Amino acid sequence: MHSLKTARYRAVDTGYRRRPAAAGDLAAIARAIAGRNVLVTIAFADVNAARWQIALVRHYVPGVVHVVVDNSPNDETAARIRHVAEAEGAFYLQLPRNPWTGKAPSRSHGLALNWTWHNLIRPAAPAAFGFIDDDLFPTAADDPFAPLATQDCYGQVRRIGSRWFLWAGFCMFRFDKVADLPLDFGQDWFLGLDTGGGNWEPLYSRIDLAAIAEAETRFVPFRPDLAVEEGPLQWVGTWLHEVGLMGRPELAEEKRNTVESLIAPHLAAAMRPFVEKEPASS
Repeated sequence: MHSLKTARYRAVDTGYRRRPAAAGDLAAIARAIAGRNVLVTIAFADVNAARWQIALVRHYVPGVVHVVVDNSPNDETAARIRHVAEAEGAFYLQLPRNPWTGKAPSRSHGLALNWTWHNLIRPAAPAAFGFIDDDLFPTAADDPFAPLATQDCYGQVRRIGSRWFLWAGFCMFRFDKVADLPLDFGQDWFLGLDTGGGNWEPLYSRIDLAAIAEAETRFVPFRPDLAVEEGPLQWVGTWLHEVGLMGRPELAEEKRNTVESLIAPHLAAAMRPFVEKEPASS
């Protein structure tokens, strides 16, 4: 049964990656990221998060190319995210409609990552590439690609028994070290490995985890009177992750407001250079 289900998942993945982007200039973006360090956000129906993240990446992670690959379920939201991306200076692609959306969020995310790997990253050959969640915000100057000077990949490690994988929301790779590998950013659910765990066999199983640096991470409640599981925020180094799908649903709006207040001074700093460049009023 596991083999049959895995074959089905792979068939869906193969068929999906053959479909063209719904919007955006794939060829132009590929030219722009060739030989560069590229951060790719898989967006999902969150216009404010896109606006905040693009501004903060531009401010705190200079020198990278930022691409928003949109996995939103409807065209109206996708159009708003596209407007934000283009206005803020990020590249934008809209994915074809994802067959797992509304059914299996992790599989939907993995399908989006694999489409991006096969259609954008692998053909473009950047120097290095990374995937980040759409509700992950840098709050200090950082170069997430710096550890790749001494190792092939870097990110937040998740351990499942004797196996491990990099969380798909913050993972960086040296392109030349993985270009010829049959990467799979989906799940290996039958081994207990979530999105990104499909790379256990082709990549992570060949790496000595004890010999590489990994991103420090910790979970905290967004409000001191709550247990972590009721309203978690995650810190990955100096990157703040809202953890949008976890916690009590009735607290989601309050948690979003807390995140906005935490990043507000950083957004003000990110926008200041643009405000200062505006011409004076006559």
